[in-house]
Amino acid sequence: SSILRKTLSDTILVLINQVLLFLLIVTICGILYKKAHRGTVLRNETDDDSETPEDMEDEIPVVICAAAGRMGAAMAAINSIYSNTEANILFYVVGLRNTLSRIRKWIEHSKLREINFKIVEFNPMVLKGKIRPDSARPELLQPLNFVRFYLPLLIHQHEKVIYLDDDVIVQGDIQELYDTTLALGHAAAFSDDCDLPSSQDIHRLVGLQNTYMGYLDYRKKTIKDLGISPSTCSFNPGVIVANMTEWKHQRITKQLEKWMQKNVEENLYSSSLGGGVATSPMLIVFHGKYSTINPLWHIRHLGWNPDTRYSEHFLQEAKLLHWNGRHKPWDFPSVHNDLWESWFVPDPAGIFKLHHPNS
Repeated sequence: SSILRKTLSDTILVLINQVLLFLLIVTICGILYKKAHRGTVLRNETDDDSETPEDMEDEIPVVICAAAGRMGAAMAAINSIYSNTEANILFYVVGLRNTLSRIRKWIEHSKLREINFKIVEFNPMVLKGKIRPDSARPELLQPLNFVRFYLPLLIHQHEKVIYLDDDVIVQGDIQELYDTTLALGHAAAFSDDCDLPSSQDIHRLVGLQNTYMGYLDYRKKTIKDLGISPSTCSFNPGVIVANMTEWKHQRITKQLEKWMQKNVEENLYSSSLGGGVATSPMLIVFHGKYSTINPLWHIRHLGWNPDTRYSEHFLQEAKLLHWNGRHKPWDFPSVHNDLWESWFVPDPAGIFKLHHPNS
């Protein structure tokens, strides 16, 4: 009987071990599933992710937002980039949940169907309590305006990333912009506002801000305590070349969120004239800690004044054109809209239309 009891206890021990092993396997599978599922929630609607490390090394990731009311802008920008390079571009097209299917339809039912892309959902809940309502430029409060703050949360497998505003056209080879050198310890490169074209052109852009004074309210103690001279040259974050490793190491996103929340509490930014809400936190966080982009890769202010035009020769030399300001090239009045329209991709759904007298 003792032998029988020993055999029985051995059998029970084996069964317990098998059950424990089974539970361990189920737990591991559950963890792996959750990780994979979290990834699909973060990058909802994305294409197949099965790429080899070699493929990813050769890819140039370009992040661009496609907002509901101006989706045609993103599509024109994408078309201009894709048409002017032999490089392997991976477009991260970022939208809010209710626009994702429309973004996919526009790409897949137009000449853009050949591009390599992922559609990324941006959850505006991350901005809750961080944005101060501002009636002066309500379009600057759109959630997608802050996507540039959260690049590492959207892009995981790339070391270097290009972010572009949607109201740009690229005339050069995007590989050149991607090859911008970032100094050691710098998380990003921008265009200095002191690197703008000739002073003759600038003087005609009345009200243009190119110093920190135009973005930060120097009457506030919090701003004064930064010790940044109000005459310091600002930069424009509509074109960014970013190093994701440095960005994460320096906790740039957390720093930007801190300065968003401080603005909600103390109203620190001069948003009446400057780019305001998205630019100001970046000016503080990146002060003295950014590399510069070749000025020809960010010729901007084309949307500043419908009565101000650049010379045709100058525009031909430009590698990237940016219609920042109120006067967008798909609307009227605007300038140099012929350059933008040459890259326009008609909306297959017929929703987005050009608002020009001759259209």
